[in-house]
Amino acid sequence: MADFAVKDPTAVLIQIAAIIPAHLITFAMCWIVVTMNRKFPFLKTLGWRSGGMRWWHYIAVLVAFFAFAGVVGHFLPEQENDLLRILKSSRAAVYLVTFLAVFSAPFIEELVYRGVLFPAFQRTAGTPAAIFLVTLLFALVHFPQYYPSFSTMILLTVLSLILTLIRAWTNNLLPCVILHLIFNLLQSIALILNPELHPQTSLPLEQTA
Repeated sequence: MADFAVKDPTAVLIQIAAIIPAHLITFAMCWIVVTMNRKFPFLKTLGWRSGGMRWWHYIAVLVAFFAFAGVVGHFLPEQENDLLRILKSSRAAVYLVTFLAVFSAPFIEELVYRGVLFPAFQRTAGTPAAIFLVTLLFALVHFPQYYPSFSTMILLTVLSLILTLIRAWTNNLLPCVILHLIFNLLQSIALILNPELHPQTSLPLEQTA
C-alpha cells in the first residue's frame, strides 16, 4: 500500500489534492486565533506590512541562498526522496504541486509558523527562543518528505532560519510571505522545466482541475 501510494498516479494526485481542504481548515483556525473570534483585524494583527524590506533585500537574500545551495549541492548531491517520487509519478502531479507551492503554501505556512507561532513563542520565551523554535518546527515538519536527501534538509532549515530572522527583524509577516512566494515560484519554474520530471505515464493536465 505504501508503494502504491507514492507510485500510482491517481493515488498521488488524490493525496496532493487533499492538501487544499487541509489548507482551508488551517486558514480558518488561524483566523479565529489571530482575530480572537473577530475582535481584532486579521491582517493588521498579523503585521501585514512590507516595512523593513526593500526590493534589493529580496534579491540579495535570494542570490546568497542559491549560492549557498550550489555549494551544498556540490558536496551533498540530492538523493531520491518521497517528494521526487511523487513528482515523477505523473506530469499532472508536477503541475498540482507547483500550483500549491505558489498559490497556497507560502501564505498558509507563513501564517502558521511566523504569523501565529512566532509571536506566541516570542511573548512567552523571548525572541531568540522564538527564532530557534519556529525555525526547527518548520524544518522538522518538512523533513519526512525529503529524507534521506540531507542537502535538501539542510537548505530547508537555512531557509526557515532566514524567514524567521526576517520576521523578527521587520516585525512584519508580509516580507516573509513575499520571499517564500518568490522562492517557491523559482523552484516551481525549475520543476516544470526539469526534463527528468516528464514521466512516460503522465496524466492529462485536465485531471488536476
